[in-house]
Amino acid sequence: MPTAILPPPFSKPDQLPDALKTDGYAVLRPSDVCTFARCTSSELEALAPAWNDLPLDPYLKDTVPYRRRRHSCFVVEGKEVTQAPHRAHWQPLDYNALHGGMKRLFEPIAPATVAAPAWTRLLQAIGQLCSAVKGPQPWYVEAHPFRIDTAHGIGRPTPEGAHRDGVDFVAIFLVRRVNIKGGESRIFEAAGSNGKRFTLTEPWTLLLLDDTRVIHESTPILPTAEGGYRDTLVLTYRAGGFQEEGS
Repeated sequence: MPTAILPPPFSKPDQLPDALKTDGYAVLRPSDVCTFARCTSSELEALAPAWNDLPLDPYLKDTVPYRRRRHSCFVVEGKEVTQAPHRAHWQPLDYNALHGGMKRLFEPIAPATVAAPAWTRLLQAIGQLCSAVKGPQPWYVEAHPFRIDTAHGIGRPTPEGAHRDGVDFVAIFLVRRVNIKGGESRIFEAAGSNGKRFTLTEPWTLLLLDDTRVIHESTPILPTAEGGYRDTLVLTYRAGGFQEEGS
């Protein structure tokens, strides 16, 4: 018997600061993402073709290659969004036991994607939300477009398991979900026993996390037909600077 897909507990845009402060997470419907970021659904959809041009992840420690990605960094302060010089992605082993402790230099996000109107508005809106929760300040943003495919069977969105990212906030957009099952989002209190699980199914649904308060993971995906994949955009926001070796 197929497993029931649990819907997310949606918030409205004006409820986001309280939801993050109270629960440590919040979810927005795609239509509310447009309201939140002051963009149209067509502007969001204009970003999606970029996921068809993601290189394979050369650092993935697994038996088959199923993850494609790019990576770029930005500084968001108020309405100002500035792209930082290209840099390696680094996480301590404390936060990523599988891929932490090494510098991973990925191909940057394409200039056409960064120049798209919706891109800047998404980064601005989330930065303003972070400041509403933790006070106005510059936010150091790492952007990760991912494609997890099922060409070899199983694909793992979070091969490191349930984890924190070592930042202040994490934003996860579902961009596409094609011919797959699984990919359930699971959230656990970092200092408690409560947990939530649900599945993002609509393109441009947004899951927001207070990374200091919750642990998160996505369950593996399996194909339901040929060509199954799951596309996401992960944006991490950190106060004080980017994560660096020795910081």
